[in-house]
Amino acid sequence: MDGRFEVRRAELLAQAQVSVEDWEGVTERLETFVEPFVESLTESAQRRHFVEYASGLLSNLERKTSEGIAYLHDQDRKQMQQFVGESPWEPAPLLTELARQVGTRIGEPNGVIVFDPSAFAKKGTKSVEHVVP
Repeated sequence: MDGRFEVRRAELLAQAQVSVEDWEGVTERLETFVEPFVESLTESAQRRHFVEYASGLLSNLERKTSEGIAYLHDQDRKQMQQFVGESPWEPAPLLTELARQVGTRIGEPNGVIVFDPSAFAKKGTKSVEHVVP
């Protein structure tokens, strides 16, 4: 593996530390957060798997595979694999809800948040940085 990647990975991990206080109640907050997204899914199994999949991604599983997430929720892996790989759903309502939430959170109706781990530290007076409290 490229040495530059390892250096950047270490930098990103150092910045990604979450305090115990921030982690408390995360499951309940996640369920509240995903409610408007889940509403746009047409099938009840999709809605259930959406929440389970999202919570699996936030879990302490070493590998965040659909199989591992299914087992975390004491389910057969095939249902979760089908949800991830074959379940039909429209992305537009999910993206619309995300844009609405971002606009509400940062106060700009057309605002966006970009997560790009390949970024580098910005320098100078023309750099854009907006931190949401």
